[in-house]
Amino acid sequence: MRVSTRLHGPFWVATRKAIREPLVHFLSIGFLVFAVYAVMNHGKGAAVDHQIVLTLDDLKQLNGSFISQWNRQPTAQEFNGLLESFVQQEILYRQGLALGLDKDDTIVKRRMAQKMEFLSEDVAAAHEPTSDELRKWFAKNSRDFALPGRATFRHLFFGFDQRGQKAQTDADSTLVRIAGLSEDSPIAKSQADPFMFQNYYADRAPEQLAKEFGPDFATAIFKLKTGSWQGPIESAYGWHVIWIESITPGRIPNFEEIEDDVKTAWLTDQKAEQWRETYAKLRAQYDVVVLQPSPEPPVRNPAP
Repeated sequence: MRVSTRLHGPFWVATRKAIREPLVHFLSIGFLVFAVYAVMNHGKGAAVDHQIVLTLDDLKQLNGSFISQWNRQPTAQEFNGLLESFVQQEILYRQGLALGLDKDDTIVKRRMAQKMEFLSEDVAAAHEPTSDELRKWFAKNSRDFALPGRATFRHLFFGFDQRGQKAQTDADSTLVRIAGLSEDSPIAKSQADPFMFQNYYADRAPEQLAKEFGPDFATAIFKLKTGSWQGPIESAYGWHVIWIESITPGRIPNFEEIEDDVKTAWLTDQKAEQWRETYAKLRAQYDVVVLQPSPEPPVRNPAP
């Protein structure tokens, strides 16, 4: 009598089906690779702590992250999913440390260095400055808060594309003809070429004008006087006869005007200073040895 060794039943049928799945093969190979890596690197990684504790702050942070993304409270099922994702990340992180996967990893090193810098900056952020501290700091750094000058003007344009080498000559002659005319004179407007942007600019800072017309044009504008046609001034597009309506000189604002901005800048400066001091202390504890390649022997030309 022949005895059948084939196993029956739903469990064994499902097992045989699963074994044929490519995903099972992939996971099995992956597990084998990690197992071999763990044996080869035994003792190089960290011991695994198999207890995962979620604090009330962790739960609040998970809940807050969901609300900031979706603008609503998570359902019970969604929150359980958040918890499981948190646990999964923690498990994989700890297992990675145990396997020594963090060793000689440039991205991990960069992230750890960044966190060390953040920790140092947090020390500076913990100090709330007094108004007197901010005033003293502002007195030393007031130029950093200087407000640029502002110019409001109208211009007549004489373009290189339309006039070529005659652009400057035409602008000069036009300036003579319209001397004494108002800024909105139809005669003055009729002398100029169409300009691709604006004919009138209100309350523009030097940096804005430099981007549109070039730095030399921006500098020249603020040297003109108000109330008459002047110039011409050259830009990247051609020559311009200018009517200055108003010039507001640059200035350093009073502390009271920008106290909040001063506090923000002070905090940034304190963080940077705290990091410089912290790194200097850490750097003093290390010796850096730079290995130089051994000099190669000179190459001799073979005898002919």
